[in-house]
Amino acid sequence: MADPFDPPDERLVSLSKDGSLGAFNSLVERHQTAVYNLCLRLLGQSQAAEDAAQEAFLSAFRALPSFAGGSFRSWLLRIAANESKDELRRRRRKDASASLSLMYDNTELPLEPPDAAPGAELLYERKEAAAAIQHALLELPFDQRQAVILCDLQGLAYDEVARVTGSSLGTVKSRIHRGRGRLRKVVLKNPELFDVTRRLDGGER
Repeated sequence: MADPFDPPDERLVSLSKDGSLGAFNSLVERHQTAVYNLCLRLLGQSQAAEDAAQEAFLSAFRALPSFAGGSFRSWLLRIAANESKDELRRRRRKDASASLSLMYDNTELPLEPPDAAPGAELLYERKEAAAAIQHALLELPFDQRQAVILCDLQGLAYDEVARVTGSSLGTVKSRIHRGRGRLRKVVLKNPELFDVTRRLDGGER
């Protein structure tokens, strides 16, 4: 729950535009987890995500004078997604022979053998399932991956995803539908890792 005494984003943005670094640092602290998580899901590698997230905040700071209002979070996530796409291109150029599978370092999802503690086996299975989903996400075309992550992991409504990605609502719905369809195939191929009764296609948002 948001602290009622914390200034809203709009106020912090206004102060930042007036030159307050403290206000912008507050924006960074408020949104850094969402930005990093988006970059990590899009790139699949912690170091790449850190680089992209850092560039996203630097780009946001430089672009603040052009921010015309609306949702600062959506605007910032759009910058983060673009920086992630650029980071992916940079890394591919650096090693054109590397396959996407080499990016699956699972830094945030270590898969260690379960110990004898109660529930350890269940925890291990959940980590395996999360890793399988992350691998599947990285196999999606970038636009589909971005739309699915923003909607299903960041919790944005379809119209917000459209604003973040600069796409039409119909295009966003199509990308999410196709992306979920591919993820569903992963679930069906690994039923032991997932509760197959849980729907991936969700409802209208």
